[in-house]
Amino acid sequence: MTVFSSILDVLKKNSEIEWMFDLDFINDTSQRVYLKKMAIDSVLNLVGRTMSMSKFQFRQGKKSYATDWDYILNVRPNKDMSAATFWQSFFYKLMFDNEVLVIVSDDNQLLIADDFFRNEYAVYEDTFENVVVKDYEFKRVFPMSKVIYLEYNNEELAKFTDGLFSDYGELFGRILEVSMRNNQIRGTVSIDDTATFNDKRDANGKTRVEKMQEFMNKLFKAFKTSSVAIVPKSKNFSYDEYTNKVGSSNQSLKELDDMKKSLISDVARAIGVPPALALSENAELSDNLKAFKKLCVDELIKKLQDELNAKLLDRYEYRKGKRVRIFGVLQPDIFDLATSIEKLTGSGPFTFNDILEELGRERSDDPLMDEQWITKNFELMKGGGTDDKENQN
Repeated sequence: MTVFSSILDVLKKNSEIEWMFDLDFINDTSQRVYLKKMAIDSVLNLVGRTMSMSKFQFRQGKKSYATDWDYILNVRPNKDMSAATFWQSFFYKLMFDNEVLVIVSDDNQLLIADDFFRNEYAVYEDTFENVVVKDYEFKRVFPMSKVIYLEYNNEELAKFTDGLFSDYGELFGRILEVSMRNNQIRGTVSIDDTATFNDKRDANGKTRVEKMQEFMNKLFKAFKTSSVAIVPKSKNFSYDEYTNKVGSSNQSLKELDDMKKSLISDVARAIGVPPALALSENAELSDNLKAFKKLCVDELIKKLQDELNAKLLDRYEYRKGKRVRIFGVLQPDIFDLATSIEKLTGSGPFTFNDILEELGRERSDDPLMDEQWITKNFELMKGGGTDDKENQN
């Protein structure tokens, strides 16, 4: 006789232990937080919402002119999306997939491709086939010159976050499990085994063990889901809870929050977003917005602006000074710049029209707005004249 079989014999002699082997223990598992999706959405949606403020203008020299593209780019790129929604989705996909393809339909709609295959050539222009938009696959081939195609200068964000999440995921799960154990309800059930627990079934076809299991499940469900739980008490059955009787310390959830912030910060740094902005912190907001514009937004604007100039204008139009201009993203408050504007125009290096153009506003037709002004009274700058007494003071 082995030691193990001896132990079983001892256990079988106790009828209470024997039938308790058939009862189910309450084991409620909880799913872990999907950190990867949360981190990516927090950062990329911030960039997408920011870039959705883009305004598009066609200019020739210093004057703007109207085209049919004005309505498409600024109001309704396609029948299902407004301009803000379209450009938010456009830049989200660009950063997430490291590339984005927009095709132009026969009725001049801009459609973001969900999937495509690119044929690359050394001398001839590349082509795109098997283009899928909303589960519809186009059978034709799109040449590079007839589409809007951008590439991002970063490896696929999904691959980066996959590796990053593998480092954070297990640690986050362990911390979550510890926190759940510290707040777990613990209790014991005492059952008088003088009654017989056998396989005999009642009129409903249930054994005494099955009925006891159902009662225990109802009891634990009441304790778990109800703020006030009242259950019947039996002399053969008693429940004792030890959660509030045992001196256990509840672990703070601050560690979980810090880990989520750390993951969001790593994703934000990968694409040039100050972590404080991704975490919606107001500390040093002005400096963070400037860094965001310089490290992330300006690059995206330049990429799209170059692509639109190449695809919407031909060489002849470009030589004539025609350009596509993008503005309105993180545009400063003109009232905050009042002092700076006064110094720039009052000292002569910039005209008022130069300032209007930098602010994304239309230039004035007033010829005085193209003149350079100097002195504290903003009088017209002249050479070789004599100043009056007021200007000499």
